[in-house]
Amino acid sequence: MAHRILVVEDDPAILRGLELNLQLEGFATECVTDGRSALQRLQGDHDFSLVILDIMLPHLNGYEVIRQVRRAGREVPVLLLSARAGEDDIVMGLDLGADDYVTKPFRVAELIARVKAHVRRHAPAAIVSFSDAEVDLERRLVRKAGQPVELGSREYDLLALLVHREGRVVTREMILQKVWGHGYYGTDRTVDNYISSLRAKLDTPAAPRHILTVRGLGYRFVADPSS
Repeated sequence: MAHRILVVEDDPAILRGLELNLQLEGFATECVTDGRSALQRLQGDHDFSLVILDIMLPHLNGYEVIRQVRRAGREVPVLLLSARAGEDDIVMGLDLGADDYVTKPFRVAELIARVKAHVRRHAPAAIVSFSDAEVDLERRLVRKAGQPVELGSREYDLLALLVHREGRVVTREMILQKVWGHGYYGTDRTVDNYISSLRAKLDTPAAPRHILTVRGLGYRFVADPSS
């Protein structure tokens, strides 16, 4: 699954340029043009690898967005992007919890390099192990007891989604949206069937230790049940 980046920018030309260049580098993007919309995305059940956040925005400025995001305990990395190049502005952004600060005008190649560095630094381990199974997230490979496990593309995407959000509840609605897409009108039973298949291949179906059911909500992946 591609890393998802939220781009928050009210200048249409800059927004479009960022979107195109990020997509050319293999990132999935979601774009909004005001601070209130950005905060709604970040407070919702969206899973972003990075946020590129302008400061001077309609409705809610970038400083307030990051203040509320950090206050809520969200640890998504944030790269502030602003024409405000004063030392006080940069210090304020970093003090509020930004991971980086880039001033406009900026060089696209440098910005993309910074994006890649932050995504790489905050990405989960490339190989996640549990019991006698392991998931190689970079090469999309799964093994059990050292032997390759054949998974369909949606089975793998579902497993990767759970692994990326280890320890957190992933609702059935989120699974349908992220694995099958917004245009798919399946039912919870579709998700349950795929979970059953993953458990049969990688877990203990009768008493799962790693792919756990959260009654009434969805599922949670736990690599080490004893922790």
